[in-house]
Amino acid sequence: MDQYEMIRTGCRVYSKNISEMSRMTGHSRNTIKKAIRGEPWGYKERAHQPFPVLDKYLTVIDGWLMSDKNSPKKQRHTARRVYNRLVEEQGYQGSEPTVRRYVRFAKMTLGIDTPGAFIPCDPEAGHDGEADWGTATALLAGERVHLKFFCMRSKYSGKHFVRFYFCERQQAFFDAHIHAFSFFGGIFPVLIYDNLTTAVNTVLRGRDRIEQEGFGKFKAYYSFEARFCNPDSGNEKGGVEGLVGFARRNYMVPVPEAASLEELNEKVFRQCASYGNHKMAGRDRTVNELYEEEKTHLLALPETVFSNVKTSAGRSDKYATVIVDKNRYSVPSRYAGFRVKALHYADRVEIFIGAKRVATHERSYGNNKWILNPDHYLELIQQRPMAFNSARPIRQWRKSWPQSLNTLLEKFCNSQGATKGIKDFIAVLMFYRNHAADEIEAAVELAIENSISASEGVRHLLVYTKDADTIIAPLKAWQSLPAQNIAVYAQLGGVQ
Repeated sequence: MDQYEMIRTGCRVYSKNISEMSRMTGHSRNTIKKAIRGEPWGYKERAHQPFPVLDKYLTVIDGWLMSDKNSPKKQRHTARRVYNRLVEEQGYQGSEPTVRRYVRFAKMTLGIDTPGAFIPCDPEAGHDGEADWGTATALLAGERVHLKFFCMRSKYSGKHFVRFYFCERQQAFFDAHIHAFSFFGGIFPVLIYDNLTTAVNTVLRGRDRIEQEGFGKFKAYYSFEARFCNPDSGNEKGGVEGLVGFARRNYMVPVPEAASLEELNEKVFRQCASYGNHKMAGRDRTVNELYEEEKTHLLALPETVFSNVKTSAGRSDKYATVIVDKNRYSVPSRYAGFRVKALHYADRVEIFIGAKRVATHERSYGNNKWILNPDHYLELIQQRPMAFNSARPIRQWRKSWPQSLNTLLEKFCNSQGATKGIKDFIAVLMFYRNHAADEIEAAVELAIENSISASEGVRHLLVYTKDADTIIAPLKAWQSLPAQNIAVYAQLGGVQ
């Protein structure tokens, strides 16, 4: 029986007096009286907690904590750091738990790093979306690269969209939105962001922002409202902050591999779509079921997509390259010195001379990179075969082409001599213009097996292997030859 219950029962039911209950329980008379009066049972904390050993250091600790108000949040004193400084600098000999207890109370009193409370909310269907960027590593064509991935999430349904990019530039930012709006089938009336430099030019006091001109046009085109969080307040869009971590743990572990960025985005697109069958904790319906409800509340997509293309004009230089966004992109060598116009997409660069498109390249981000298409230089190198081994387009290409091409080049040079052999080998490389790579490689391997050392022989094998499976139908309607003596036919040729 509980002591409190025993005392009250003994006094009220069995008429025991205070002295008797004190002898029976071992408690003092004052304690027995408190139990009878129904006052709180047990120990209560002191109104003031003394720190006899720490007392002379309290002013020092308060000074350190007060100075933290002007320091970055991640560079403020922890209780452990306060204890270590007291030992090293002040000669403190007390225990660390005492310091920890005082620091906790002192921070509360001084208003430093106090834990905040959050308001439980029920988002409105189809009203708010959240957007953010994350970083991850992937293997593209066997090379480890660092990528940025864009996330957009519905606050109501939890449906989300993820897409990879090489950078966080404004053009990639807009392209990600365009793909996200297509994925959701509509536009959220309100989108919540950090203070991204691609969207915000200047952060003013409170919620006021001076937006980037380009973002203002994009926002007006799709008719949504942008809402920006307070600085260092990621909790204001906690859903997409959690999505960044969720996507990294679930879509990027193990490190994703793909032949190209486009293939990688197709993989993550399917994973985002399959998440619709997931039921989040505390919800009685799946993500897709909630999304079907909110889909009708989204803004309709415009008839035409926002033109997310930049242009530049210039002239191709003596290397048959055009400078676009601090990088060089090649054009066919015959167009060296021509005036050109370049269209910059988020994922590619197209180069025009007049109305004719002469080159298309995957866009590269960075500075001073040479993006060269070897095919643009083959005629020029064929005229100057001694430049073959040092030509940058060829050196870049040789890193990825099959070993069989190196073997074929060596065979051509041994058979025809270095100059003629290289010229004839370049003719083989030109076959890539009209034939698939696997067909050419099969023909090259067959040429090596049969000791063929001329491009015409490779071309013949290429045509033969391509058409080897073609079946020629018999001529059913052709009349048979008459059954006569063969001498009759010999007379047609003047043979007696």
